[in-house]
Amino acid sequence: MQLSGSSPMWRCSPELAGRHTECVALDRLVDAVRAGESQALVLHGEPGVGKTALLEYLTGHAPGCTVMRAAGVQSEMQLAFAGLHQLCAPMLDRLEALPLPQRDALRTAFGMSAGQAPDRFLIGLAVLSLLSHVAEQQPLVCLVDDEQWLDHASAQGLAFAARRLGAESVGLVFAARVPSGDLAGLPDLVVRGLREADARALLDSVLTGPIDGRVRDQIVAETRGNPLALLELPKGLTLAELAGGFGLPGAVPLEGSIEESFRRRVSALPHQTQRLLLLAAADPTGDPALVWRAVGRFGIGADAAAPAADAGLAEFGTRVRFRHPLARSAAYRSAPVQDRQEAHRALAEVTDQRLDPDRRAWHRAQASPGPDKDIAAELERSAGRAQARGGLAAAAAFLKQAATLTLDPEQRAGRALAAAQAKIQAGVFDVARDLLAMAESGPLSDVQQASVDVMRARLAFNTSRGSDAAALLLKAARRLEPIDADLSRATYLDALLAAIFAGRLAGPGDDVMEVARAASAAPPPRRAPRAPDLLLDGTAAGLHVGYAAGVPILRSALAQFGAGMSVEEELRRMFLACITAIRTWDDDRWDVLSARYVQRARETGALGELPLALTARTYMLLFAGDLTAAASLTDELQAVKEATGSRLAPYGALGLAALRGDEAGAAVLVDATIEDVTRRGEGIGITFAEWANAVVNNGLGHYEKAAAAGRRATAYDKEPAALCWSLVELIEAAARCGMTETVTRAYRRLNEMTSAGGTDWALGAEARSHALMSQGDAAERLYRESIARFGKTRLRVDLARAHLLYGEWLRRERRRSEAREQLRTAHGMLEAMGVGAFAERARRELRATGETAHKRTPAAGRGELTAQEAQIARLARDGLSNPEIGTRLFISAHTVQYHLRKVFAKLGITSRSQLDRVLPGSPATVPRPG
Repeated sequence: MQLSGSSPMWRCSPELAGRHTECVALDRLVDAVRAGESQALVLHGEPGVGKTALLEYLTGHAPGCTVMRAAGVQSEMQLAFAGLHQLCAPMLDRLEALPLPQRDALRTAFGMSAGQAPDRFLIGLAVLSLLSHVAEQQPLVCLVDDEQWLDHASAQGLAFAARRLGAESVGLVFAARVPSGDLAGLPDLVVRGLREADARALLDSVLTGPIDGRVRDQIVAETRGNPLALLELPKGLTLAELAGGFGLPGAVPLEGSIEESFRRRVSALPHQTQRLLLLAAADPTGDPALVWRAVGRFGIGADAAAPAADAGLAEFGTRVRFRHPLARSAAYRSAPVQDRQEAHRALAEVTDQRLDPDRRAWHRAQASPGPDKDIAAELERSAGRAQARGGLAAAAAFLKQAATLTLDPEQRAGRALAAAQAKIQAGVFDVARDLLAMAESGPLSDVQQASVDVMRARLAFNTSRGSDAAALLLKAARRLEPIDADLSRATYLDALLAAIFAGRLAGPGDDVMEVARAASAAPPPRRAPRAPDLLLDGTAAGLHVGYAAGVPILRSALAQFGAGMSVEEELRRMFLACITAIRTWDDDRWDVLSARYVQRARETGALGELPLALTARTYMLLFAGDLTAAASLTDELQAVKEATGSRLAPYGALGLAALRGDEAGAAVLVDATIEDVTRRGEGIGITFAEWANAVVNNGLGHYEKAAAAGRRATAYDKEPAALCWSLVELIEAAARCGMTETVTRAYRRLNEMTSAGGTDWALGAEARSHALMSQGDAAERLYRESIARFGKTRLRVDLARAHLLYGEWLRRERRRSEAREQLRTAHGMLEAMGVGAFAERARRELRATGETAHKRTPAAGRGELTAQEAQIARLARDGLSNPEIGTRLFISAHTVQYHLRKVFAKLGITSRSQLDRVLPGSPATVPRPG
């Protein structure tokens, strides 16, 4: 038996011969980490090429650093957070230093406490914070071998942390055959075969006798310099074969030939040793006590380990460790199926059901020769535990295996559907489709078939916001009517939102009017209507019957929104609630709801919901004229999208560029957005893009371009929320171009909504638009009414534009003194808010009256800040702590402090309290978490 203190021959790392370039790269990584610069690196290459040897090198060449290790194990890929727990286990005594939501997320993920399943991105942020905190004591290097076999939850969490590393003195090095998609975009280093001279030298180092030169050349050529192949293949050949060239691998694929070499060596061992290796291969934990307990059930003695160690296949010390994953694979695959099942059965019997119920269930499943309802039920319980920890992919794997072991067709379909649901939540859409097909292969009840329809719709909506999602949801809602009225109504509401997103790009059955017509006939709720019920009824009525019919119902929905709703339901319906506030011209509700939306998403760690929440809030801030705060949220939104992979169109950036008057930037965003949303079927994106196009051109005074964009934005007239903004832009542009008929038609459509809306926002927009069509005293009365109405709202940009239009009208009426007063007000407001093009338009008008208005000089030193430094500075000015800033921007608190030190130096200040006087704009109005 291999003793715990000894070192087998493969630990000497002869594979490192000729690895100077790779070793230098790793040395540089360690130097950077020790200097306070975080690093991430992915080593990848074929099996046996030396990736693990390079990690071993790094372990021994990281002076002054703490080194933590983990490795993916193929048979553990279905156990949620197994790899992450392996890496983080030695650090868990530092959990208390993490922000509360992050600490709770990790404790729940690792099964240390019960709680709501944590958001997968919150887990990644928690890992980043944990690594950063540990690195404050000493630079930290984390090594993850065989990343391709990590469980999906661990791979996601570690990849998230790797992407958000900053100034934490942390190094994350992954080794993989083919890196998973989670690591895409990280710095990488391809580990290739050795150069010919180094390969020859390595081969010569393991040969026990002379070899024919041509045979040696053949081995070097066929192994392509793969170190493991050079070390292992000769062990399966006799001296005569080596000398004469017989028995060479030939054209066998490299990986297969290496595994075959290991297989031959396994088969040459005593039967008891082979059985021991099989048990060790079937157990991914490397726990020798567990393996020996299982071995004892077969009457195998401890002396069976010595031949395995002598053959260089595995060691049995403080851990069970195979020479290479291919050696483990060879030991497992070379055994008959019945022997494998017996090995898993023995391991299941010695695995503590109380401490490790999920691994026990998995072993039992592998041991089962066929369907077994008890094992399937145990797997289903394991799925529930995995899902509670946020291990959605693991839950789906357990459920899929449970379905495979289920004989009853209806029960099998139910488990397959549950597995598909978990896969959809985990974002693994291709596998979800396969599981839905598996479910549909058996008999389905009406409820199950409706579930299939809902899930297919979710797949369509999640992958492309538009597509055929509404039609599929509509189909499911109809099927659910006689089964579950409340679920049917919820599905109709989902269908309406999907149809709104699809807009003008809706396919057959997806049109918002058709969906609204069907939703109008939804079954009544079984209890007193709540806000979601009123949202359904009011939205359907407003679209199907007429705008005015929906307004009172929708106002009632907004008034009681949140009452009797769980946080999850509130988040699910909040975006539609914000749209409804716009549709009913209610800026107060829009302000309250959008702030609450962001706060809820942050408090619960619902990072998948956060992009929509930030978008809704950004637009409220834009219309309120707080472009500085809106820019901060837009930057945060970009960080969220990068961290989560969200494909949401850049709506916030569009609105910001439009109001700033950034002609070039807006043009790029408009074109890119239209191309992207058209491809995905998200028609609402076209409306937003053309609205932004109209705004920027109205600001610049390019009225013909603005009118053309306004016509395109309002060409789809079935969604009132979008028309609220687009029609007023079209009316202003068309009026300036003398397009009387266009103005009249647009005003008629606007008046239908504003007269029913009746708020100061609605009536202010109506008065301003009507004034553009009027003359004399009527026009002046309407301009004054518009200013008075907007003055009672939060909409500072609209108020400033009303002053601008009134001033322009007064100048054309040759009332220069009065014009200057209005134009000064407009220019001052627009310039202060950063609404650049409109401010310039006001300045030109003032100059035409004989008065000069000067442009505001940017704050000294402001231009020296990078985008991230400016963003951090704004959040610090707004009173957020370093951990809070880090949470918003998906970086560590340590990195925040690093950037703030640079900000203070650049701005010539010494504390956070001084930021308010050197940064433009007012503090953001988004509520802080908690």
